[in-house]
Amino acid sequence: MKKNKIKGTIGILTGGGDVPGLNPAIRAITIRALREGYRVIGIRRGWAGIMEIIRDKNADNSENYMVLSEDIVNKAGRTGGTFLHTSRTNPAHVPAKAIPEHLKEKYNKETNDLTCEVLKNIDFLGIDYLIPIGGDDTLSYAVKLYSEGVKIVAIPKTMDNDVPGTDYCIGFSTCVTRTIHLVNLLRTSAGSHERILVIEVFGRYAGFTALLPTMAGAANRCVIPEYKFNIEHLTELLVYDRKKAPSNYSVVLVSEGASFEGVDMLFQNTEKDAYGHAKLGGIGDAVSAKIKEISPKYNNNQRIATINQHLGYLVRSGDPDSIDSIVPMAYGNLALDLVLSGIHGRLVILKNGRYDNMPVDIITTTNKLVNVEKHYNTKRLRPVYESFIDKPLFLIA
Repeated sequence: MKKNKIKGTIGILTGGGDVPGLNPAIRAITIRALREGYRVIGIRRGWAGIMEIIRDKNADNSENYMVLSEDIVNKAGRTGGTFLHTSRTNPAHVPAKAIPEHLKEKYNKETNDLTCEVLKNIDFLGIDYLIPIGGDDTLSYAVKLYSEGVKIVAIPKTMDNDVPGTDYCIGFSTCVTRTIHLVNLLRTSAGSHERILVIEVFGRYAGFTALLPTMAGAANRCVIPEYKFNIEHLTELLVYDRKKAPSNYSVVLVSEGASFEGVDMLFQNTEKDAYGHAKLGGIGDAVSAKIKEISPKYNNNQRIATINQHLGYLVRSGDPDSIDSIVPMAYGNLALDLVLSGIHGRLVILKNGRYDNMPVDIITTTNKLVNVEKHYNTKRLRPVYESFIDKPLFLIA
């Protein structure tokens, strides 16, 4: 029986932080693409995999890519994380120590742009369309490749939900769900010891992961990167909340990128990733220490102890929730709709409850942040939700 001719090759990669929902997206793309007559290649470790390809048919590139089948993606499609693995590699800004061994003689500067190698590797693999799934860092490099002629169809992923142009990014719902669940678990300890519970959550530049759980009732107050808060005022509010609570405790969610007046973002160290970001860490500790120090002023000269918890990877690990199982499936099929129509240079999106797409360069031309005036009460340090008419599913577009 004569085999059907392959219509083309589609490459898929996942970059940046892992989130639940990546594997369902890969599965959706692959199954639809295979049934439409395409060959599908999964690039391992994000942009690192495509950068490190050895352009020799006899070379072992199994660490850099794999040909995907229905059996492979079906096994992984219901699980969290990404079976293709991920990295924070930026091929346009590669330090000397990260240059692939076979390219070290050619690239020996302190930082190097290997985009020309990536373009050659895409041709070597015969990729006709490339579907990167990632946040604004991963997708900003996709925009660069699109400007170089690569046919890009991008899918937004980040639990911070801060990719411009879309109301929803893969991973956000599970993050909010886990945050609410974990805060509710920690309430028992906070109430037992009559403490103030300080919980640090992800959110470098945007405060959606603190704002939405607070809106859902997980916390009394939240502080976000978009607004420098007054620590005295926060302490006063939390002491007030504690006095009102039957179990004598209160809760604040602290975005990792938040900062109080007179203090900048806090970092674990000065080392930066490939996109110029230093690793955040410490604002939860600082807020917790300050609350203990200031609390006697608002509590009859009695210090209030705190429970200080960083949720970290707990909110991004494990299986996806229902929304992060359904939306990735839809995004994968949206991407294939564009490929089958010969359309590229697009970002698939959810806007006002409707699936759509828009130019991929939206990622590098604007930012998506909490609109403080509309959605954050700076006096109460809480989300604003006075009316729900015509609001999108997650309220903040």
